[in-house]
Amino acid sequence: MDIKTFFTEIQQKSIQLAIENAELHTSGEIRVHLTSNCKGDVVKTATKVFEKLGMHKTELRNGVLFYLAVEDKKFAILGDKGINDVVPSDFWDIIRDLMTLEFKRDQFTVGLCQGIEMSGERLKVHFPYKKDDKNELLNEISFED
Repeated sequence: MDIKTFFTEIQQKSIQLAIENAELHTSGEIRVHLTSNCKGDVVKTATKVFEKLGMHKTELRNGVLFYLAVEDKKFAILGDKGINDVVPSDFWDIIRDLMTLEFKRDQFTVGLCQGIEMSGERLKVHFPYKKDDKNELLNEISFED
């Protein structure tokens, strides 16, 4: 499977738009990364991707990664230190559960967009958008074969 065609071009644009809209509410930075397979623990692998993408370098340490290993049907949502220091440990559970329901229905775009939008809403409490905020990370989906 060519991972770059898992989402159609229109679906990719929908996901990117969801990221842009979510970031209107928060200074948090959201990225989506797709891979075919995840060998081993999905959170450990997502953590390596988080660092590889430079997501730990945001000013407020408020990056969020949605990591999907599509063939293995694994995914993780990771928040950086700035987020994890101020939110409860179950902060991502509601978003994960919602996404899981949609993924089980093969509604990957819907689940991912809803998760992204919900993240923006929930992050604005701790990291509200400010006029001088700048987009520190790309909004495009990144891929790894």
